[in-house]
Amino acid sequence: MAASNKRQSIIPAPFQGHYDAYHFSPATRVGDMVWVSGQVGVDADMKPAEGMQAQAQIAFECLKLVLNEAGASLADVVELTTFHTDLHGDIDAFIAVKDQFFPSRYPSWSAVGVTQLALPGLLIEIRAMAVAGSGEE
Repeated sequence: MAASNKRQSIIPAPFQGHYDAYHFSPATRVGDMVWVSGQVGVDADMKPAEGMQAQAQIAFECLKLVLNEAGASLADVVELTTFHTDLHGDIDAFIAVKDQFFPSRYPSWSAVGVTQLALPGLLIEIRAMAVAGSGEE
């Protein structure tokens, strides 16, 4: 995807229903900057997976998919913001999954405890900002 200063909505095919129903882009790209909306751990029926590790795994896979559609990769992520319904209780399980996706060159990261997320049963939501091409060595 060529860099452009024009705003581009990034909508991978599996996310078209979310875009149509809830009126938000899974990601927005301007130039080399990519802002990814919060990704959560739900299955195809919009049911949360069981437990933090399963939800985090799905959310990171969705993040990877959206970034790829935007012409970026996990290596290009410069900032993560994560929202947790049980920050202290689930942080170790979350970090174990996060470290599979970011084994080195860690992005900046803020973890925030919240009382609830968009769907009942969600434990984690992951937002990211990336600079396309910045992770290349």
